[in-house]
Amino acid sequence: MAATKKPRTARPPLSEHRVVVAAVKLADRHGIDAVTMRSLARELGVEAMSLYHHVPNRDAILDGMVDAVFAEIALSSGSDWKEALRDRATRVRSALSHHKWAIGLMDSRRNPGPHTLGHHNAVLGTLRGAGFTLALAAHAYALLDSYVYGFVLQELSLPFDSTEGAREVAQEILAALPVDAYPHLVELTTNHVLAEGYSFASEFHFGLTLVLDGLELQFRARPRQADTPMPSG
Repeated sequence: MAATKKPRTARPPLSEHRVVVAAVKLADRHGIDAVTMRSLARELGVEAMSLYHHVPNRDAILDGMVDAVFAEIALSSGSDWKEALRDRATRVRSALSHHKWAIGLMDSRRNPGPHTLGHHNAVLGTLRGAGFTLALAAHAYALLDSYVYGFVLQELSLPFDSTEGAREVAQEILAALPVDAYPHLVELTTNHVLAEGYSFASEFHFGLTLVLDGLELQFRARPRQADTPMPSG
């Protein structure tokens, strides 16, 4: 008896959204350089030329990928600007840690998508709605992103990705350190990094608190409103 053929599963129609989703998944696995028209076509099971019916070029795909990351970063609502921006910074760090390729692209695109623009607008709206002057809102936004992006870059470059990994690396380094030559490094490694409950992630929250507290000092030291904010909504 001839074997019964399994029915072929219908493939969803190709679209710009499917191309971008596939590109994000490909970059998550292999890095941004792996995202080419040919590799995407293989990922989607189509001919490379068929992609051009939905996206004009690779740059458009990169724009869409950045917009997809911004779509993941929700901004908390509420009247407390510090908590809203603390939550936003935590979400940005999480998204960038998950999509390691994104940090070099987030602010590099010349054709930002609706999620990207909406995100930037919402952050500025939070600051302006709280009474930040336009100049101070601009300073605050730049400072927060510089801190978050910089921390994530440092975090991604570390030779470990867990608390247990940090302990192993610290013990290896400690074993090779001459105590008399580097007493402060030995002290830090022994009494801080190897202490119970240590996590490099806690450094992020400590630094973020300092940044937000510093912005609050600047905010309180200036007139409540030196210019007229745009109406919200």
